[in-house]
Amino acid sequence: MRGYFWQLVGISCAIKVLLLPAYYSTDFEVHRNWLAITHSLPLNRWYLDATSEWTLDYPPFFAYFEWLLSQVAKYVDPNMLIVQNLNYASVRTVHFQRISVIIMDLIYMLGVRCCMSALGIVPATQKHIAGCMLLFLNVGLIFVDHIHFQYNGFLFGILLLSISALLRQRYLWSAFAFAVLLNFKHIFLYMAPAFGVYLLKFYCLAQGNFGQNTLRLLAVGLVPFVLSFGPFWHQLPQLMSRLFPFKRGLTHAYWAPNIWALYNAADKVAVIALKRTTESEATSTSSGLVQEVQHVVLPTITPSITFALTFLFMLPILIKLFMTRSREHARLLFLRAVVLCSCSSFMFGWHVHEKAILMCLIPLCLLALLDRRDARFAYILAVAGYYSLFPLLFEVDLLVPRYSLYMTYMAMMYGQLERVYKCKPNFHLLEWIYFLGFITIPIYEHIVSRLLGLHLLFPFMPLLLTSVYSGLGVLYFYVRYYICAMDLKWPSFGKRRVTQIKSSATKRKRKTK
Repeated sequence: MRGYFWQLVGISCAIKVLLLPAYYSTDFEVHRNWLAITHSLPLNRWYLDATSEWTLDYPPFFAYFEWLLSQVAKYVDPNMLIVQNLNYASVRTVHFQRISVIIMDLIYMLGVRCCMSALGIVPATQKHIAGCMLLFLNVGLIFVDHIHFQYNGFLFGILLLSISALLRQRYLWSAFAFAVLLNFKHIFLYMAPAFGVYLLKFYCLAQGNFGQNTLRLLAVGLVPFVLSFGPFWHQLPQLMSRLFPFKRGLTHAYWAPNIWALYNAADKVAVIALKRTTESEATSTSSGLVQEVQHVVLPTITPSITFALTFLFMLPILIKLFMTRSREHARLLFLRAVVLCSCSSFMFGWHVHEKAILMCLIPLCLLALLDRRDARFAYILAVAGYYSLFPLLFEVDLLVPRYSLYMTYMAMMYGQLERVYKCKPNFHLLEWIYFLGFITIPIYEHIVSRLLGLHLLFPFMPLLLTSVYSGLGVLYFYVRYYICAMDLKWPSFGKRRVTQIKSSATKRKRKTK
């Protein structure tokens, strides 16, 4: 049992190595192009170059990271660093980029270890083993990073290092790490309000010197931004237009399972019910393209509406976190606030990618180890959230891997949480029905639609079904978990055998008599 940590590290790396020759998405070419841009062009051209449609649209720290990778890549295959070599994918290039993701995942594993230590989870206990299994073998990261292709693992590692520093009351280190993270990938702004409120409450206001502590916090937090954006200060408008492209539309090709997927579906149903057809249907939400769209029946949603809704739905948990006096209670509430702020942004944000669900799922893996009530909701979101990533893995060769990896992980998660809390999950009948309902989607996609020829008439139907059905589960999780996090009602993960305990106690009393 003592060597389980490194065994799980080895198993995790072995699975990822086996996926080296797997299908990769256009994101692979995105990162290859960024390697070429940062290596071949001067700094002042990085955010201006448009040779490829996959322009550099991450913050500068990630661009610097790509430049560092390119210094190694030039010894592997120099041709991958030529900007004009669009869609270049030699075997050496594929292996280099895949292996770079695996190596960077070591930061993620370090973050997992530090975070569980900061939470007081003792090594070699069932909780620690379960945490390592749920996080090291996380099926969402395997789907997104090691098949689809991205660099999310090490970014979540930085997030976990920031959380662990905050939990250890090393507030300045936490703020610095989180600021660094934002300059790698700005999507982590989703959870910034939770960090801001906690640091304001327990560092700026609780340390007895508000002004000085606030200045320290601001100075430490601004240093990464100065280092990151400083060389591009004269290109800030262009850089910001790359980071926040509001013309891409409300939804990303209909996939993210959030409130707007349900809104789009409702608009489509209304069009059919009212038999209303207009020219705007050519750019409707069902086109499957990434573009600005107009709803036909329901009011069109603007970016300002999404920002307002996101902010309003974040407020209750942030206010509760700020009003919490006990630092010990606030630690748990902070993690819940991170999940709920991320989920609020996911549910109501503008042009949300389906991959952003990982920002809710990864912190929930930690919470699932701390409280049986969180574990129950973690499993509910895991069922819907990880399934919603299937549209990323649409190639026929990936059907068996995606279903087998998903079902194996969900079975492992169920078993590990049952071992941790020594009881079976207490899911309602409707929740079990919802879980089993996911079986109908692949039955339609791979059998019914093929037999009836519906895959030709409605090519986007499986994507729509996945998005809407997963969206219902995410919405259910969000509403129920928010209510529970506000301490209004907490259902437990499972029921202990209270009657057996009582009966055994009465038997002992009788024996003593």
